[in-house]
Amino acid sequence: MLGFMDLDYGYFLFRICTSGLPSDVNINIGEMSFQLHKFPLLSRSRLLRKLIEECSIGDGASFSLRLDDLPGGAIAFELISKFCYGVKIELNAQNVVSVRCAAEYLHMTDEYGKGNLISQTESFLNEVLGNWADSIRALEACEEVMAHAEDLHIVSRCIDSLATKACADPSLFGWPLAGRKSNQSPETTSLWNGILTMTKTKPTSDNWWYEDVTFLSLPLYRRLILAIESRGMRPESIAASVVYYARRYLPLMNRQSSFDDANPGPNILNPSESGQRALLEEIVGLIPNKKGVTSTKFLIRLLRTAMVLHASPSCREILEKRVGSQLDQASLVDLLIPNMGHSETLYDIDCVQRILDHFFLEEQAAAVATPDNIVEEGQLTSESNSMAPMTTVARLIDGFLAEVAPDVNFKLPKFEALASSIPDYARPLDDGLYHAIDMYLKAHPWTTDPEREQLCRLMNCQKLSLEASTHAAQNERLPLRVIVQVLFFEQLRLRKSISGWFFVSDNLENSANPSGNVGLKKDGSHHATDGEDDVTHRVSELEKDCSGMKEELRKLVKYKRSWKNFTRRLGFSKSQSCCSKRSKPSNLKAIPPSTVNR
Repeated sequence: MLGFMDLDYGYFLFRICTSGLPSDVNINIGEMSFQLHKFPLLSRSRLLRKLIEECSIGDGASFSLRLDDLPGGAIAFELISKFCYGVKIELNAQNVVSVRCAAEYLHMTDEYGKGNLISQTESFLNEVLGNWADSIRALEACEEVMAHAEDLHIVSRCIDSLATKACADPSLFGWPLAGRKSNQSPETTSLWNGILTMTKTKPTSDNWWYEDVTFLSLPLYRRLILAIESRGMRPESIAASVVYYARRYLPLMNRQSSFDDANPGPNILNPSESGQRALLEEIVGLIPNKKGVTSTKFLIRLLRTAMVLHASPSCREILEKRVGSQLDQASLVDLLIPNMGHSETLYDIDCVQRILDHFFLEEQAAAVATPDNIVEEGQLTSESNSMAPMTTVARLIDGFLAEVAPDVNFKLPKFEALASSIPDYARPLDDGLYHAIDMYLKAHPWTTDPEREQLCRLMNCQKLSLEASTHAAQNERLPLRVIVQVLFFEQLRLRKSISGWFFVSDNLENSANPSGNVGLKKDGSHHATDGEDDVTHRVSELEKDCSGMKEELRKLVKYKRSWKNFTRRLGFSKSQSCCSKRSKPSNLKAIPPSTVNR
């Protein structure tokens, strides 16, 4: 039996055979020295036999050998030396890989004894690969002897075993859910009628394997994910595992505040910025390309982290494209990306512009892929659904513009470029855009009149709601031409409403009095119905409103020289000029701010 003596505080460790016979071979591995006998060693290993024969003096004197290149080092050789002496050794999932590689290194085949160490470790390794948790531990152990484990295909066998189990239903085989939480087995004890029994836990969802594989290093994790993907696992499950892995090893992903990400503390970048940068770029490559399998919030956070870590431009471009492809699923808070470049703005406006451009490229590609001349049943009803992403993005960009408009360094050309990127048909109402323009004019009071005119051309006054029109009519920051346009279109809307009410009242009268005599009293006088009284009351109120609007309009243009100069300065379009020709100036109705709310 082998005995050993340990020297304190890391000095040389000597393993001395206590069989009573003096040792004749001294094997040194690193800082450890093993004093053994040559005959038990050369009977089991071809390499040790060759080395002993070369170094043996012949007179029985002891000699030394160095095995610094032995896989597993002194720990593995201690188990091997015990095996050579016939001592029972204990193998487990952590040491079987190194012992197997060391036995192969020493050529401990069955030619040098039946049931030699290679065959025994191979048999035990097959048992290890039948268990999920042990396969994880064995794969982790391959890190220490990676080159030898690759040559013996131990790494690929562990990965194949894990990939097969991850793609199968673990409840059919009773595999453990989390090998880290229990060192023994997935069984737990339960009390039944006073007797302790063993019960096996069952997985409840597809994410039972996410936590275990996060303990693997990035190269091994990458190979495992690729193997799982090749076996047909759903992209949603693969993406969820990648997200789980990224949140574990990228601390910046768990930061909530945008500006906390922009100014990370000294302990955040751990272990190193370069290591985290390489990790992030690998994770980006592992995310499935299928649209929607990864949340937009995670992709944007990954993009923020890439900016903080100064990832490669290609990596950031890939993330921007993926965010743009599903921009309609983002929220306003997600788009508030802190500026990491040389621009003076608080948020990265250029990044949002690029993401928006990628979104419209995706939409155009989808439109081209669908032929216009092929109209299947149900497509007409789904046209509104196809416009939903575009409308959502328009609302999102308008909100983003309103959020960043108070930034004094936000230049007008960038505001116009971002706002004009949204087509007019994508905005059912321009209230959001009007709010953004109003916020910009409020934060930039030095904007010149031509610039105000140019900025207000971005919105369509006809697409403002009643509330927005009321606010615009009283907004002193808007150009006078815009205010008059708002009042003009409100007048047209009012005329249509009045016409509609008269049309409805006529239909009600005709349907109620088909013979034309029901509305007459016995003496032949006309009896007004309740509907007519209501319409008459509304018309009288509208006439009062129109009179008030005329008075407000006269006060508005009182300080001008003449009406001709006023219209020339306003620069009405041809359509508006035509409208003015059709109706006399005295009949021009505009809703005053005091009566619109009525």
